[in-house]
Amino acid sequence: MTLIRQDDFIQSIADALQYISYYHPVDYIRSLAAAYAREQSPAARDAMAQILINSRMCAEGHRPICQDTGIVTVFLRIGMDVRWDATLSVEEMVNEGVRRAYNHPDNRLRASVLADPAGSRRNTRDNTPAVVNMTVVPGATVDVIVAAKGGGSEAKSKFVMLNP
Repeated sequence: MTLIRQDDFIQSIADALQYISYYHPVDYIRSLAAAYAREQSPAARDAMAQILINSRMCAEGHRPICQDTGIVTVFLRIGMDVRWDATLSVEEMVNEGVRRAYNHPDNRLRASVLADPAGSRRNTRDNTPAVVNMTVVPGATVDVIVAAKGGGSEAKSKFVMLNP
C-alpha cells in the first residue's frame, strides 16, 4: 500500500504548475527548431525565432512563457490501494497546490479565475478553484497530469446578431 502525504502532494502540484509556466516540452522545442530550419518564408522564420528566443528566456529566467498563465485543470488517476496521510480532501489539496504556485513569491502567476462568473465577477486572486478530474483505478499509485488552459475563456463577452 502506498502512503501519500498531504504536504508532498500539495507541493508536487505547486511545483508542476511553476514548471509548466516557464518550460515548453522538449519535443515541442525540437520540432519547432526543425521547422525553423526548413522554413522558406522570412516572416514565418522570424515568428518561429521569436518563439524559440522567448522560450529560452523563460526557461533561463524562470518566468512565464505567456502572461495568461491559465485556468488549472488536474487529471488524477488514484489507485484503490493508495492511503492518504491528510486532513484535507484531494480536491482541497489540489487547490492548495494551485494557491501556492500562483502566489509563489519568486514567480507570481496571473490569476484568471472568477469566484462568481455570472454575478459579481470577482477574481479569486489565487486561481482557485481548479478543475479536478478524478478517476479511481486498480493499483497503488497516483498519476497526476497538470494543465493550465488560457484564462481568456473566462473573459466577459457579448454576442450580437445584425440584420442582413
